[in-house]
Amino acid sequence: MPRAAIVDIDGTLVDSNYHHALAWYGALRRHGVVIPVWRIHRHIGMGGDQLVAAVAGEDVERRCGDAVRDAEGEIYDGMIDQVLPFDGARELIFLLGEQFDAVVLASSAKEREVEHYLDLLDAREIADAWTTSADVDATKPEPDLVHAALDKAGADEGVMIGDTVWDVEAASRAGLSAVAVLSGGFGADELRDAGAVAVYESAGDLVGRLDDVTTTLETNRGARG
Repeated sequence: MPRAAIVDIDGTLVDSNYHHALAWYGALRRHGVVIPVWRIHRHIGMGGDQLVAAVAGEDVERRCGDAVRDAEGEIYDGMIDQVLPFDGARELIFLLGEQFDAVVLASSAKEREVEHYLDLLDAREIADAWTTSADVDATKPEPDLVHAALDKAGADEGVMIGDTVWDVEAASRAGLSAVAVLSGGFGADELRDAGAVAVYESAGDLVGRLDDVTTTLETNRGARG
């Protein structure tokens, strides 16, 4: 069966998680809601359609959820030029393309953000496909994004590479194994407890250890039958 490497973008390929945390902090403050940044960070990687209620409660979501999401996008747009790729990120995409039938860059971000990242990573010629918010109804930890990526790859199985517990949970719900990196700010134990079969430091670390990753995935695949 065709196999796909599904690679998260924010926090995995580009160093953006803390910018997003600050953008959500500023957006909530505009509407009179103050949440400590560290608490917001714990939810980065979760889709924006779920994040407001998760960090601030259902009352805030009902009162101003859409306005907060709009403000977060505006604030983040003002910081996006500060975001840089992680060392080895483009090379990782290229090397995954040699080991898997397809590489899909998976994001539920707005199209303009994904387009910016594709340019930043110079990835249009080495990734087979990518997703945006237009491709999903429900965001991570729901599995919609993983299913959409598999559809774009024309694949039935594969691996998810991400940096948050939400990536790992989404992969698990879609029946895929997940490999995690620490660059999003989540701890190795958290990622393993969420179900990651292996945890590495960064995209650059993965570049030099893809053979180990493949072996781990095959072992895990065999154990699952």
